[in-house]
This record gives sequence, C-alpha cells and structure tokens, in this order.
Amino acid sequence: MAPNVAIIGAGFGGLCMAIQLERAGIRSYTVFEKAGDLGGTWRDNRYPGAGCDIPSHLYSYSFEKYTSWTRRYPEQPEILGYLEHCADKYDVRRKIRLGTEVRRAVFDGITWQLITGDEERTETFDVVVMGVGQLNRSRLPDIPGLSDFAGVSFHSARWNHDHDLTGRRVAVIGNGSSAAQFIPRIAEQVERLHVFQRTPNWVIPKPDATFGPLTRLAFHFVPGLHRAYREWIYRYAEATLYPALAQGWSAGLLRKRALKHLQDQVPDPDLRSKLTPDYPPGCKRVVIDSSFYPALTRDNVEVVTDKIVRIAPEGVETTEGVREVDTIVYATGFKSTEFLAPMEIIGRGGRSLREQWAGGAEAYLGISVPNFPNMFLLYGPNTNLGHNSIVFMIECQVKHIMSCLPHLAARGPMEVRPAAMAAWSGQLDAALSRMVWGGGCQSWYKTPEGRVTNNWPGPTTLYRRLTAKPPLPAYQPAPAN
Repeated sequence: MAPNVAIIGAGFGGLCMAIQLERAGIRSYTVFEKAGDLGGTWRDNRYPGAGCDIPSHLYSYSFEKYTSWTRRYPEQPEILGYLEHCADKYDVRRKIRLGTEVRRAVFDGITWQLITGDEERTETFDVVVMGVGQLNRSRLPDIPGLSDFAGVSFHSARWNHDHDLTGRRVAVIGNGSSAAQFIPRIAEQVERLHVFQRTPNWVIPKPDATFGPLTRLAFHFVPGLHRAYREWIYRYAEATLYPALAQGWSAGLLRKRALKHLQDQVPDPDLRSKLTPDYPPGCKRVVIDSSFYPALTRDNVEVVTDKIVRIAPEGVETTEGVREVDTIVYATGFKSTEFLAPMEIIGRGGRSLREQWAGGAEAYLGISVPNFPNMFLLYGPNTNLGHNSIVFMIECQVKHIMSCLPHLAARGPMEVRPAAMAAWSGQLDAALSRMVWGGGCQSWYKTPEGRVTNNWPGPTTLYRRLTAKPPLPAYQPAPAN
C-alpha cells in the first residue's frame, strides 16, 4: 500500500518530489504551500534584475529538458514560468494546497500529525518531506532604529513595486548577489544611491547571451544537442570551479580572473581598494555579474564603508555622519542556518528538532535525521553548492527518498541509524576542514559560531553516488520509545 506523503513547500524541491511520486503512480500525497502560489524563491524574489547565476539548461530538471530558454542565464520570470510549466505538464498543481502553512509536525509513534493554519487543523501522514529550502525567510540586519525610519523601507525579497524609485535618494544595505543584480537597474532611475558595504565580494564576469530562434530550434530538434550542452556546463563547473573552493589548482586562477575584472571595470584606485576583498575567493559566495562594477562607478552612486551606527528617521547614520535618504532597501539575505524554522518539529519520544539542532543543523546525506522517523529533507543541511546547480542535488535527494519508500511501507517507520549519522558527521567535518569557507569571512554558509551548516564539501558526482546507494544499511526500524 502506498504511503500517504506530506510535502511542505512548492518550490523546486517540493515540485520535484510531487512529480516523481506522480511518475511512480503514487497519488496519495499533498503539497502544503504557505504562500498564494507555487515557485518558492522564484516567486518571492521579484526585484529588478532578479535571476540565476547558473546557466538555464542546468538550472532545470534533468527529466524536463526545457528548450525554450531565451537566455544563457535565466531571469526570474522565466524560471517561475518553467516551474509553472512543470506543475501543469505533470499535473501536480491539483495536489497543492496554497495559503496553508504547516505550523507544527508531531510524530506519534506511527504517523506524523501536521497542524496547519490559524485554525490548527490536524492531518495525518505516513511520511513528511520538508521542501522549504534554505533561503525562504528574509533577514533584516541587527541595526538599531530600523522602525524609526520615516521613509519607505523593504527587503529585496519583498520588493515594493508600488514604490517608484525615480528621482529618489536611496540607500542599499548589503552588496551580495541580489544587490549586484538590482543595483545596476535602479542606479539609472534614482537621483542618488548610497551602497552600504560591510565587506566587499569577489566578482567575476557573467558571460550572458540571448538564445535566438535558430538556437532554440536546434536545442529542440537536433538529437543530443540539449543533453551535450547541459553535460558540458555541468562538467566544466565540476572541473574548474569546485577545485577553487577546495583550495586546489584553480584557486589562483579564480582570484586572478576576479582581480582583472575589477581592474578592467573600476578605473578609480580608491574605489577599487574599497571593492577588493581581504579573504580568499569562494569563502563567501562569488558574485557572477558584469554590470555591478560599472553601476558603482556612476556619478550618482556612492560606496560607503563606514560602520553603520543606526537607522535614523531621516536616513542612515554612520560613524562619519548621516546620509539622508527617502528609501532603504535591505539586501541582507536570509536566515539560512535556521533550517525548518519557524515550524515546530517533534520527533520520536517527544524530541524537539530545534533542541537537537541547537549546535547547528545536521542530517544524514542532508536528508534524514535520527529520532525523526519517516521525515526527509530536500535542500537540507550541507547540500548547498557554491559551484554548480542545486537542482542537481535536489534530484539526487528525491531519488534517495523514493528508494526509501518501499522499505517504509514494508517495515513501518524507519529512521537513520545513529552510527550512520555519526560516521557521516565525521566525514563531513574532515571534508569541510579542507574547503575555503573557513577562510576568515562571515557568510550565510555558517552559523554565528562559525560552523558551516549549509554547503556540500565534495564534488556533486560523489553526492550522486552516495545518495544512489541502497538506503537500508543506513536505516533502522524506529524504536518504540
């Protein structure tokens, strides 16, 4: 008998899980989505210039080889359109419960009880798949006076499209990947733009291009072309970008490429000095963009490196004074290390996941957690990538979960063995110690204590092999307590 599966989240992960259940003939599932539409990150992030720094043909499902991409690097509307296309083609939209937030999940010894919505409705499922991802809860900076500002302020992931920036005096706090995408777009509109930078980012050029009608036709009709192009992108990233993160042969090349990009695009030596990082490339996520630096050199743009003291009613106060602005955009990222928050997850024997993860989130293969039977994570701890497509990782995880389902149906609730979890944690720690992420920078990859909880420290080929192994040796029947 097929298990009754709850999928929480309708982004890339949740939709992939739903589609694979459909393809396997398993219809006993429900997708819970707290927002009013599907899409996850690509529904929420609608700021000007929003897009992806992974090429289109790789940032898509391997089983749905979309040939209609118009750009080498996809922008937000096309990515969201692709997800909507997949939901419709595989007929999973009918199984999505929009506007339904899962507030609490409790394992009662046999099944999972999900408490949803303000009315606290309880529903029962055999299996829970958490597809909420790592970048779904926006983070505001810890700066005094945020509520004192008299103008208009918003986070980049909650862009206020009703607020026209034309002729405005604008402050942008943060300078990561999102800021690098929207700053060039708004710099052309605003009267004055102050970019408040805590630490500079390494930036490399983005070799973007449009795909004309003939190219799209070739991808559609020429046998093997789409597959070959996708495979080339994947292999290139594994062969050149991953070694840089592992402090291998290409680390110096990445640094030289970034410094040359800075030299070519920023002629002012003082501004160039402000924009030169003092940590190794890859310690924080490398920004891939060709229009960011030119925007920062505009006469109406100022890069501010003074320490912010507070947000004042009239603007942003630093140690050197106040920049008066009427709009503040917070490009300050997400609460990336608080996995599954704010949901309350209670596992076997009344164990709280929040308490179990007090020292940092961890899961076997980034998928399974001891004491939480029949619960699986997509895009969980230590599965983010700094060099390749997270969609690849999600597909590996979904295949692993699908291979577990027959065992759960035959043996009852199962959870990962403590010995398997301990071995996994030891291997992860050893691998992480060799990576560049510990190189003296703050990033969304780490907890405040410095533990890297988000990133995968190996090649993706290794992750594919590990998740493809028969799952049973790593799992055990859930103990009764």
